[in-house]
Amino acid sequence: MTERERRLAAVRFRYPDRIPVAMDFTGDCWERHGSAALDRIMADHPRLWPGHRPKPPGWRPTHAPWRRAGVPYTDSWGCLWETIADGTTGAVVRHPLADWSAFEGFGPPDPAAQDGWGAIDWEVRKAALRAARESGRLAAGGLRHGHLFLTLTYLRGFENLLFDMADEEPRLGDLVAMIEAFSAEHVRRWLALGVEWLGYPEDLGMQVGPMLSPAQFRRWIQPSYQRLMAPAKDRGVVVHMHCDGDVRDLAEDLLDCGVDVLNIQDEVNGIDWMRENLRGRVAIHLDIDRQHIPVHGRPRDIEAHIRRVVSELADPRGGLLLHASVGPSVPLENAAALATALENSCEWP
Repeated sequence: MTERERRLAAVRFRYPDRIPVAMDFTGDCWERHGSAALDRIMADHPRLWPGHRPKPPGWRPTHAPWRRAGVPYTDSWGCLWETIADGTTGAVVRHPLADWSAFEGFGPPDPAAQDGWGAIDWEVRKAALRAARESGRLAAGGLRHGHLFLTLTYLRGFENLLFDMADEEPRLGDLVAMIEAFSAEHVRRWLALGVEWLGYPEDLGMQVGPMLSPAQFRRWIQPSYQRLMAPAKDRGVVVHMHCDGDVRDLAEDLLDCGVDVLNIQDEVNGIDWMRENLRGRVAIHLDIDRQHIPVHGRPRDIEAHIRRVVSELADPRGGLLLHASVGPSVPLENAAALATALENSCEWP
């Protein structure tokens, strides 16, 4: 199977030939360890990085404007971002709608030219999808990370938003509808370009529990999710949702939205819980622990963790994909061990 065929078979429970796996290094990881060290790991693990070519001498990553330290950035919605580390997404330090008095006359960005972060070109996206199809890769697109709930927090501020929800603030419904309409146009355009995989990334969880209650999610967020995902479902496009944090209390509601692939974190949600509640019901795109084992453990601990993940969640029918994102606090020895463990986990146990 090609990687495209393998991933589609995994999410559709159509017996992939092996578990799809992927690994990447965050921008701040490249900054800390340098390209020479990370290139060596990539060259040593061709199943994860086939055809890898080392970076030229002196290469440094180019970071998105909202990931540049010391350079405040205003996004498409007018939210001001700041970060303290190159390669790390920072935080909103100025919320355009912190006071509801600013809502009068406030309007959304143009979805034909903006994606929420900044300017985009749909012709460039069209060409990228065509190139993916021609090379046998997955034709995938997606909304901006934090396309609804988090955008609300960026505009209003987290605390203000939760009070809005509790108080049944009437203007909140209008703001939700505005953001949904912006995203809906992006969904429409992606589908018109012929995507076969559409991402709806949105972090809803904290270290323990979700950022909003299940009742608040059902009242303010779920209806928009269902409307945004329905056009993709109707066309047979894979609906992929990335969602960091502990989202166990929201899992059933997320499945009710039409999610085909749930990209969640392993340790914060619990492997046992996923085996009992998700395995076989939805494709699990598992985000491998990035807080504890790769940072503080030893290579043998990493190998044991990946082995446990596969033994608990893998099924020959499919339904499991593995992804590891390595940050700057992971020692190089552990990064190499994680790559080896992921390569070894490809095959069915």
